[in-house]
Parts: sequence; structure tokens; C-alpha cells
Amino acid sequence: MAQSDHPIPPEMRRARGATRSDSGRFERLTRHADPEIWEEERDFSVIRTHVRTEQVKSAINYVRSPDLPFDRSINPYRGCEHGCIYCFARPSHAYLGLSPGLDFETNLIARPNMAEILARELRSKTYRPATMAIGTNTDPYQPIERGHGIMRECLDVLDAFNHPVAIVTKGTLIERDIDILSRMAQRGLARVGVSVTTLDADLSRKMEPRVPVPARRLETIKRLSEAGIDVRIMMSPVVPGLTDHEMESVLAAGHRAGAKAASWIMLRLPREVASLWQDWLVEHYPYRAQKILSKLRDMHGGELYSARWNHRMRGEGVFAKLVAQRFNRAARQYGLDGPLPKLRTDLFEPPPQPGDQLTLL
Repeated sequence: MAQSDHPIPPEMRRARGATRSDSGRFERLTRHADPEIWEEERDFSVIRTHVRTEQVKSAINYVRSPDLPFDRSINPYRGCEHGCIYCFARPSHAYLGLSPGLDFETNLIARPNMAEILARELRSKTYRPATMAIGTNTDPYQPIERGHGIMRECLDVLDAFNHPVAIVTKGTLIERDIDILSRMAQRGLARVGVSVTTLDADLSRKMEPRVPVPARRLETIKRLSEAGIDVRIMMSPVVPGLTDHEMESVLAAGHRAGAKAASWIMLRLPREVASLWQDWLVEHYPYRAQKILSKLRDMHGGELYSARWNHRMRGEGVFAKLVAQRFNRAARQYGLDGPLPKLRTDLFEPPPQPGDQLTLL
């Protein structure tokens, strides 16, 4: 991918994570910001969020990875307005002919028939239930969910089918769905992971520009927990040289908020994310950039990232082992080291629909 030497001016990308919007790796032509044009156009307009829709033909995405604790997921949206600069899902936007940079957080795709197709697939005679993961790619509770409501529709389907679900989010909008989630949790069908990468509100605003501030996410953990929903606090990702020193504090805060478990993942920089991350570092933390990049290379055999199974989530080497040891110790200290209860699959049953033949008993 050809990279731009000149990022889009800050005036245009307020509350955005990426500094540029270069072409994806599959594009025949490349695009980049022209500094001469930016100098002439003094009346900058802020880059707005645009949402289009697509009708999906299938809802459930099956995955086979030894690194993941699930084998299926659904994604109500493509792209994510939260704009987390480190998001490992950014490269997926290149498959759409869009930039993994600013396009990923400003040109979004909503999938309004997701719940309808999900219900159809769950009714298949060959379907066998297992925990459905949501939020493992892009956040289902990003800001546009407030208007589209696709996630809530999907939860309604899973609730009706007695189907287990595990959700990962940074979005406080999940509180809107506590009514459904608490009902499912009572039947052993729902749990939630809330990602808190740092307790520093200023750092969070730079690194995750449209995500609720850390204190607000901790409040969400509290509200979910009080509603009887098992919550895991997730320090995902841990950024070496920038957030790793907060690990114990983050777990302590999660414990006080009511989390019952904890997990962590090391910063991952696949494909275009590596260059976007480096640009962000130079702009926001130029004096720490080399230290941070050096630690990442130490964990990945001299590269910024390695996609090897059983390696990509944590890295290896002295620093990676130290982080793991610190996490394990803190998790034990705060009672967050045990697994959450396994979600039930034995209750799964498609609900009756118009035209079904009634049983005699």
C-alpha cells in the first residue's frame, strides 16, 4: 500500500483515530492527501460519518482458530465509529474497496436484515447451538446502533431461541439492553466483556476517540453486574510502554465495579494497522514512539507483528512473560482469575412461528 507522507489536517479529523485515508491494499490506484490543496482550502470541514446498508445473505460467521474460545460470531456492522487507532479489524475494510484508515471509522455499513437471517439460520435442522460471540470484530454498541437498533433485534432473536451469547464492547449503549441480557443471564445464556484499556481519560480520548471515557465504562460494568449479568473486564489491548503500567490499577477498578473475571491481549498490528499506529504515535507521543515500537519488535522476532497461532495474542520473550506474570498475580489478588460459568446450550429451542403444527400434548 502506498502511504501518504502528509496526513489529513487535524482540523478535518477531530475525534477521529487515524491520521490518513490511504487506499486499501487491493486497490489498483492509490490516493493520498495533497498538502498543497490543504494549504489552499483554509475553510476545513470536519469529516462526517456516513452509513450505508447492505442486505446479508448469511448471518453466522464460523471461525476455526486455536486462539479463540468461540467458533461462531455475528457482526451487525462493518467498520466502527469508535475509531480505536489500534483496532485489528481495520484491514477488513480493504475488502470493501475502502481505507482501513479514516474510512474504517467514517464510512460504515449497517446490516438491517441481520436478525431476520439469523433467525432463519437458527431454525435450520442441521444447526447445533454453541455460544454466539458478538463484538469480536467491530463493536455492536458503537454510536450508530442507537439509531439502527440491529444489535437489539439480534438479541431478541437469541433470547427467543434460548441461545447463549457472549458480548464484547466498549459502548455504554449496552445498558439499553439490560432488560434482555438480565433475562437471558438468569437462564445462564448471557455474559459480557467490557474493554477498559486505560484509566487515563486523556490517553483514551486520543487512542479511542469516540469511546466513552474509562470511568463511564466502569460504571457500565457496575450496572450490568447489579442486574445479575456476569462481566469480564478486558484490558485489550495492553500497549507496551504506554498502558502496561496500569494493569494492576485497571483490574482493581474492574473488581470494585463488580467484574467477576479479567483477561488481556497484547497490542496487535496486522497489515495496515502497523503504519497507522506508527503515524499516530509520532503525532501524539513522539518521544515514546521508538521505545514502544522496540518492545513490540522484541515480542515478535524483530517485526511489529506476527500472526502465528498461539503467539499473536500475547507475543513472546521477556517483556511478554513479565506482563503475563503481573496480570496473573493481579487477577488472583482481586479474585478475577477464575473462569466465568459456562453458558448453557441445553435450553436451545426454536420458538413456534405462524403455520407450525401444534402438538397434541
